Amino acid sequence: MTQAHNRLVRIVTAGSVDDGKSTLIGRILHDSKALMSDQVNALANARFSRAEAGDLDLSFVTDGLESEREQGITIDVAYRYFATPETSFIVIDAPGHEQYTRNMVTGASNADVAIVLVDVSRLNRGHLKVQTRRHATIAHLLGLKVVFAVNKMDLVNWSQSAFGDAAESLKRLSRSLGIADPAIVPINARSGDNVVHREQTAAWYQGPSLIQILQQHGGGTDLSDLPLRFPIQRVVRVDGHTHSARRGYAGRIETGRVRIGDEVTIGPHKVKAHISGIETYDQSLLEAEAGLSVTLYLDEEVDAARGDVLSDGAAVYVNRLVADLCWLDDQAWSPGRRYVLQQGTASPSARINSILHVRDMVDLTEVRGGEGLKLNDIALVEIQTQNPILGDLFAANPKTGAFILVDPTTNQTAAAGMIRSTEAFNQPSFEPVG
Repeated sequence: MTQAHNRLVRIVTAGSVDDGKSTLIGRILHDSKALMSDQVNALANARFSRAEAGDLDLSFVTDGLESEREQGITIDVAYRYFATPETSFIVIDAPGHEQYTRNMVTGASNADVAIVLVDVSRLNRGHLKVQTRRHATIAHLLGLKVVFAVNKMDLVNWSQSAFGDAAESLKRLSRSLGIADPAIVPINARSGDNVVHREQTAAWYQGPSLIQILQQHGGGTDLSDLPLRFPIQRVVRVDGHTHSARRGYAGRIETGRVRIGDEVTIGPHKVKAHISGIETYDQSLLEAEAGLSVTLYLDEEVDAARGDVLSDGAAVYVNRLVADLCWLDDQAWSPGRRYVLQQGTASPSARINSILHVRDMVDLTEVRGGEGLKLNDIALVEIQTQNPILGDLFAANPKTGAFILVDPTTNQTAAAGMIRSTEAFNQPSFEPVG
């Protein structure tokens, strides 16, 4: 590739099972010339192909597991790369089946944009399927830009009224979720109509193709422009017990940038120090930014350990927070149950104090005072931690404003959470979780 791409867009496909997500990605890769000739030949000779004679089953581009191809459903998350002259894309194929919602959450957590597909031929008077609503809700909660693709338009003869019914349902869904001005495009992923190139199949649609819409969204947040957040992964000692021994703090800069001489605060203890050295595995640096794994040295000895965070001083620590939760565990939540809250390298004990509401996936209403959480529920909850954690809101910092809850008895990830509001950890009402 000779031309530099000035934008990177990470896309996740979402929606209900069999709505055509894997086929869409295969079509995008095929039409953007991102498939090698041997890959095309492999598709032509693939087992379990459901394509008509002479056609390729493009869903097999991402459905690499034989069990996926045999069953015709996506199970694992697959990542692929392609580019246009203006934009580079990383595309993430996430499962649509309700059983694999946790996989979809994993894929969506790494994306900037979600394409939510809808099979127009299977809409019942415009009513959207529950999993379509759930995926759109998760994408919106994760802060993704949402693009709706009304797929399989060929099965309704590119009916304008059928597309209109689907678009109206998607607009109602968007209003209930707070998605402003959603992009809605009619496509046929199997043939490629309106995917990479604008087609004249339907004279009534004069809008852009799906790829043109995605290019308009540009890249995601520049993590280097956010406040410094450096969770300590490991304390290292250089030169052992010699006179020149130094203590360093190894980890990855999640957000922000750091330079020699910068003042930092080590939290949650709020001890201040200055950066005296920045090193990678093979060189010393004057500065470093988000995404780089480094060892930082301070100008004085401080009591810091794994789980502590070096910040620019503006960080707030809390032990009570309100968060959106996607429940991912087969085992339902029960009151009083303890979990490990994993935020970066910090892992304090935590519990869910109360459920403020659970979202009904049929009509997206908020059921107040829910008494339990079960697999695939989406809820707003109040959480209390034994030790203080970073109180970054997800909307302001998606890297440190997110966390997971882990069941300490099974090591199963019980839930993925996004912090929505916080309460200062030194409130007199604080009671240790224990």
